[in-house]
Amino acid sequence: MVEEAKLRETDTGLVPEGDGWFVVNAREARWYEHDEFGRWTRFEGETARFPELGINVSILEPSKPSCMYHREENQEDFLVLAGDCKLLVEGEERPLRAWDFVHCPAWTDHVFVGGSTPCLIVAMGTRTGAGLHYPVDELAQRYGAGVLEATDSGDEAYARFGRPREISYRDGDLPG
Repeated sequence: MVEEAKLRETDTGLVPEGDGWFVVNAREARWYEHDEFGRWTRFEGETARFPELGINVSILEPSKPSCMYHREENQEDFLVLAGDCKLLVEGEERPLRAWDFVHCPAWTDHVFVGGSTPCLIVAMGTRTGAGLHYPVDELAQRYGAGVLEATDSGDEAYARFGRPREISYRDGDLPG
């Protein structure tokens, strides 16, 4: 029998502790915010990491990237729930709107950039591999989403940016 993980209250939201099943509302979970990359929750805690599947809910502000343009060894999938954004994928730009689904097989270059309104995206990806690469891409650089030098290191790719801040859910970010 799998035990229920405890949810610990922090200043910024509920965080699971230890392995086990749990239920947490996204509005009550701990969130993160970055001036360049928007707001998101991962539903994980320091001692409750998901070893096989990463999942997060992100809010992109207009014209802001979700992260740096990259590719990785694992499949990733994305569902736009509200708003609009741009998908930069394999050197191309694609407009996205609510209910567009994006599948990125392993090693697909990609990043999202906020559109004309805040955009709500659910992201999922497997965590079985460790390969990651940030290529130099002119299109991504035009949107502030590209590295200046190619690297396989996330620390290097994000070195010019500050760390995200832990925050509480911001009222109005999620619909309903």
